[in-house]
Amino acid sequence: MAKVRNNIVIKGLSGSIGDQLVIKQDKAGRTIVAASPADDPNRVFTAAQRQVQEKFREASAYAKEAKDQEVYVEKAKGTPKIPSNVAMADWFHAPEVTEIDASAWHGGVGETIRVRAVDDVQVTQVQVVITDSAGAVLEQGPAAPADGNWWTYTTKATASNGPRVIASARDLPGHIAEFHWSEPT
Repeated sequence: MAKVRNNIVIKGLSGSIGDQLVIKQDKAGRTIVAASPADDPNRVFTAAQRQVQEKFREASAYAKEAKDQEVYVEKAKGTPKIPSNVAMADWFHAPEVTEIDASAWHGGVGETIRVRAVDDVQVTQVQVVITDSAGAVLEQGPAAPADGNWWTYTTKATASNGPRVIASARDLPGHIAEFHWSEPT
């Protein structure tokens, strides 16, 4: 990719030149020159391509509604991105629960379970569900934000019989990711 700085011929230029080139300016003031898009009116899209187009429509609709949220405005500051670009990228990137730290939990009441949850913009909520080995729910509830990417859940009931922990994280667009932890045998 070539970079042109302070070129008197194209600085500030935008539009198209015939059917050959499209010239535009981005948020950072850079001039972008690209070939004109070729549009075949008889093109037939595959099912996979139609799915991607639908996802893009959903992401675009989300970005249009969410672009004024302060978190997206702040994330776009100092970058060539605009808030709606950040929101759209966030829609395509689900959160991840990367770790459950149950080292301080021994099945008692008032003990803590830590959950590490990450997202490209913001994790808004972490839920914890504790089940027994048969899958019956013993307790569940929200975790509280702690330091960094960690969230803390304080247990309210006793758990025995091979308890399992399921932690789920939600991001701003509403995507949910889960992570399962089982007591080592």
